[in-house]
Order: sequence, then structure tokens, then C-alpha cells
Amino acid sequence: MSRWISIAILFSLVGCSLTPEKTSEVDLVSVESDALSTGVNHNTVIDEEVLYLLMAAELAGQRNQYDLALDAYLQAAKRVDDPRIAERAVKIGMFLKDERRTQEALSIWLSKDGKNLSARKFALLIAIKNVNRNVAVDNINALLNEDPAGFESGMLELVRLFEKEGRTQFTYDALEQVAEQHPDQVNVLFVQAVLASMLSDNALAQQKIAKVLQRQPDWNKAIIFQAQLAGRNGDLREARRYLEKAIKQAPDDRTLRQMLVEVLVNTEAFDDAIKVCQGLLDENPDDPEALFSMALIYLQQNQLDKGENYLEKLVLNPSWDDQASFYLGKIEQQKKHVDKAIAWFERVQDGRFAWEANMTIVSMLMDSHRYDDVERRLTAMAAKYPDQQVRVLMLKAELLNQSGNYQGAFDELTAALKVLPDNGDLLYARALVAERLNRMDLLEADLLKILEKNPNDVRALNALGYTLADRTPRYDDAERYLRKALELKPDEAVVIDSYGWLLFKKGLAVQALPLLKKAYEKQPETEIATHLIQVLMVLGEKKQARELFDVINKKAPDDEYVLKIKEQMTRINP
Repeated sequence: MSRWISIAILFSLVGCSLTPEKTSEVDLVSVESDALSTGVNHNTVIDEEVLYLLMAAELAGQRNQYDLALDAYLQAAKRVDDPRIAERAVKIGMFLKDERRTQEALSIWLSKDGKNLSARKFALLIAIKNVNRNVAVDNINALLNEDPAGFESGMLELVRLFEKEGRTQFTYDALEQVAEQHPDQVNVLFVQAVLASMLSDNALAQQKIAKVLQRQPDWNKAIIFQAQLAGRNGDLREARRYLEKAIKQAPDDRTLRQMLVEVLVNTEAFDDAIKVCQGLLDENPDDPEALFSMALIYLQQNQLDKGENYLEKLVLNPSWDDQASFYLGKIEQQKKHVDKAIAWFERVQDGRFAWEANMTIVSMLMDSHRYDDVERRLTAMAAKYPDQQVRVLMLKAELLNQSGNYQGAFDELTAALKVLPDNGDLLYARALVAERLNRMDLLEADLLKILEKNPNDVRALNALGYTLADRTPRYDDAERYLRKALELKPDEAVVIDSYGWLLFKKGLAVQALPLLKKAYEKQPETEIATHLIQVLMVLGEKKQARELFDVINKKAPDDEYVLKIKEQMTRINP
């Protein structure tokens, strides 16, 4: 067993939101009893004064008077040659965050037992916390010399304790000094590779892990980490190569094979992924991760029935029921079986799939114009997900908007903006509703407020530019906003469409045509199609205009944009 103290103890000792009543690690069991046990230095002489101090410490601890207990243990530690009394004082001092007395107790502990790994660990904790590099290096060296086998895992435990406090770079720099003193210690290099990754410096992490594998080419943990780095850099082929190398050395490691499946799926090597998954299932037909992976592979290939078979097996597993039900719902949604899809989505109760399941149900009900059902569901979602109040409110506004109650949607969003006046999503949603109500002044004000806070908000730039081009003669203003949107998102279909429509409104139909065609190819939506139809008509391309109209009319005959242009099309004789 590693001699490094457990991570649970470390968390309690650095005072991570624990109360004395909840912390077993600072449970003040009798040191006097410890002193009489067989594990104690029998040469230690415990006089009456020391016994009194130990009893006082014990009583203070039982009464949650930890400050008094610390004083008593510290005084006792100075009088006897038993390092465990100093250790007890250190733990209480760490719990109380009393740095001065902790340091004093730690000095006593190290003077009596300088090779004690726990003492060195505490000393390193304090050095990292105080950004004391020399002390940190000394204690890292001591830990490396005393326990090279446990060094890597122990150091990473420490690092993660202080990651949120911004001590990762400091720890890396201290290790760099240690690495210079011990150039052949692969454990030090490996920890540095992990730290570099935590600092988002993947190039440095790869450099360090390459050095590790130069010295120890068959170290599987390093090979796996190298694969993870390659995957993070988007080099999935290299990630696959490293994982396959690791699997050759550990063919029975199911976790490695599951990682390989993920890489194979991401590189669209579906046949290979199925082969690896099937191997896992041959060994264990009920392996939930393999069943789920197999289901997702088939779903990505649009083989819905095969994917469904694997998901139905997972539904019987309580730990996987939610995500299996979610994907079964997605299958039924794709098959246009609305009620069956809703039934599966309603089974999803907890976890990260629950919100998405509810959102999908709302979307399906809105598409089916079942507005009463949507309203009831949104009311339930508002109660269940209070932290998602903005998104629920926007869905409610969209419900009112779709049902033609533009004023109701406007009022809902206005009320929400009184509480959250700078929320960009709410401002944008109200701007769109304001356009429906011909409130151009408010539309412009809301979009400009978004742009004041974020001048590169393409959504707001495009909406403002398009509206000015479509509804006003302010073409120069519209062009300024839309040019900027195009610079930021040159391949965005709706932005290309907006700029093409601006050119058309300025009388430049010939220049507008290729832009609108490009936008429609990228995103064949009815609004873009109607813009293209009007340009084709102006340019005399009536046959093309009619053909495109027939396509969108067949696809969405009740769409508002299709209905608007329908009357014009009835006058065209191809």
C-alpha cells in the first residue's frame, strides 16, 4: 500500500468547507492511549505534566474546543520524543488554518521523524500554498527519494487540491528544478506533462511525455496520456495508433478498448468500432458502455432499427435508463412518431439528459401546434428548473409568438427585462417581436444595446442590418452592420442572404443573385428561397422562380414566407 496519505484526509486538512463535527480526520482520539500502545517509542518518558496536557487536549477536542486542543498538543509535542503528538497538532492546525502554530508543530514533527512521508506532504502543501519555491523543491526531493513508486500519484493529488487557487504553474516550475537535479526520473517528467496539460500547453505536455517514453517506451500510462493529448489536438489518427499500441501491451484492459471505440467513431471508422465493441460484448453481453457505444455507432450511420435494439437492452439497467430513453425518443422523433417520442422523453427524469428531453418535447409540441400542451409543460419546467428561468421564459415568448400573440410575447419579454435588463438573449428576442409589432424604434434600441456590450455579436449585427435594409431606406447603415457581420462570419448563410437582400433593395439584382444562390445552397430555408425567387423574377428568370416556388410550396405550404409570395407567383406564366 502506498504510504501517501489519502486524498480525503488532505481535503479535510486544508479546511475545505468542513465543520469539526463532520470531520473524522480531526477526530481527537486519545494520544495517551496511543502512547501506551506497542507502536510507540518505549524510550519516551511521559511525565505527569505531559499526561495532563494530553488529557486536556482530549477533553478540549471532545468539547469542540480545537484551539485549546492545539495549544495542549503543541506543548506536549515539545516535551516528548513521540512524533505522533506533533502530527496531531499539525492536523488540527491545518484544520483551523492556523499557519503559525501549524508550522511550529510541523518543524517539531520533521525534527523527530524527517523521513515521514505524511510530514513531508504537509510541508509541501504549506509551501505550495505560500508559493515558497525553495521549501517546495526540498520537500519534493524528499518525497521522490523516500517513495519514488508513489511519487507520481501523490504529487497529482496535491496538484489538484490547489488547481483552483492558481498554483499549477508554481508547482510545474518547482518540478522543473527537481527535474534538472534528477534528469532520469520519468515520474517527475510525467507529472510535469500532466501539469502542462492542465495549463492548456499541449505542446509542452507532448514534449515532456515524449521524453518519458524515450526513457521508458513501454510505460502504458504514458502511452495512454500521449493518446489523450493527440485526441485533444484533433490528431485522432495518432490517438488511435497510441491506443492500439497500449492495447497490445494490455489486451484485457476494457477501458482502453472503450477509449479506442470513441476515437474510431470520431474518425468515422465505424466498421472497426463495431468490431472492437463486439469483442467487448462477446466477453460481457451486458456491458452497458459497450451496448451504448454500439447503439450510437448505428445511429450515426442512420441504422435506426439496429441502434434501437441495443438501447432497448439498456433501458432495463437503472443506471442507463435515462440516456437510453433519451436516444430512443430521438429515434421516434426522427421517424416522425411524435407521441411515441414524447413517451420516451418523459421517462428521462434526472441527469444531463432531462433538460434536453423536456426542450425536445416542447419543440415537437410547438411544431404540432399543440400550444395548450406546450403552456402546461413550460409551467412545469419553470418550477423544476429555476436556474433555467431565462430559457423557459424565452420558450414561452416563442409560444406566444408562434400562436400569433405578438403583444403577449412582447409583454413577457419586457417583464423579464425589468429583472435582467442587460440579458442579450432577452433583448434579441424582444427585438424580433418588436419587428412584428412595427416597433422599429425599440428593435433598434434593443439591438444597439447588445452591440454596446458586444460589438462583434453577429446575431445582432445581422438582425439590425437586415431589418434596416428590408424595412427602411437606411441602406448605408444597413451595409455598415452587414459588412461587419460578413467579416466575422463570411460563410454564415443568413448573413450572406441579408447582404444579398440589401443589394437587391439597392437595385443591384445582378450582384445579389449569386449571393442569394450561395445562401440557399448552404441553408435551403423558405425565407432565403423567397428572396431568391424575387430576384429571379426581376431578372426575368420566371421559369427558375416558378420551379423554386413549387419546391418550397410543396415542402411548407403554410409557411408565412411562402404564403406572402404565393400571390405574386400566380401571375407568372413560365
